[in-house]
Amino acid sequence: MHCALWFKLVCSGGCLVVLALEAVFWDVDGTLADTEMDGHRPAFNAAFAEEGLPWIWDVPLYEQLLLIAGGRQRMAAYADQLGTPLANAQLDRLRALKQKHYRQRCQEGAIALRPGVERLIEAFSEAGCSQWIVTSSGRSSVESLLIGLFGASRHPFNGLITADDVRSAKPDPEPYLKALTISGCNPSSVLAIEDSQAGLEAATAAGLPCLLTPSPWEHELLARLDGEVPPAAAALLHLGEADLPARQLSGPPCPGGVVTLEYVNGLVQSSR
Repeated sequence: MHCALWFKLVCSGGCLVVLALEAVFWDVDGTLADTEMDGHRPAFNAAFAEEGLPWIWDVPLYEQLLLIAGGRQRMAAYADQLGTPLANAQLDRLRALKQKHYRQRCQEGAIALRPGVERLIEAFSEAGCSQWIVTSSGRSSVESLLIGLFGASRHPFNGLITADDVRSAKPDPEPYLKALTISGCNPSSVLAIEDSQAGLEAATAAGLPCLLTPSPWEHELLARLDGEVPPAAAALLHLGEADLPARQLSGPPCPGGVVTLEYVNGLVQSSR
């Protein structure tokens, strides 16, 4: 059973803030960090080479394949497009190889957090908001990334919902619905942070307000943001820093192009 509407007084920037935000559900790939082009794509190509497949996913092709959520599903769909479907055993083997190469890239420091992510994570932690990972990536990949990003110390997330924990990936709402069930949070007190159309659809279907920070390869989503407002609470190109403000695409004005605890809290309040 979900709890009642949740409020808390916190001090932020020297001011008391009535906090309506109980939890933040973070997507990973393209939202938390620039994992796709610098991490997953090279890892897929290394796995293909090791398996003896003559596949090379360059940037333009990979941008198209990113419309398919989940790495295993992506490989299966690509094989089907070529007219050479892969058996489940080979897909499982490729997935394991890809995860091995991805973990290696994480450990080598090839992947960095997107602008504003570290700052906002710290603000949420200081305010006592729980933070969850909700992703279509596999658990081992996510755990390797978190170790690479946050070192050997404990990462700041209260729990992980990954592709290994659900039957259906985004845009199905199942990952977010499972996160709500496990966390016990009320949807009206939770914000999802996403970068993709699939993620936006999943969050919206689960009844969550969504802050979008679209990835550069989300061409259709970016085109929509230029012409119309999708069902998102707000959209900016990234979360912003004082010396790197983000261009806003939709939603209530974000002062200075820097997403703050107060701004996010306002998005949750206005969505109720």
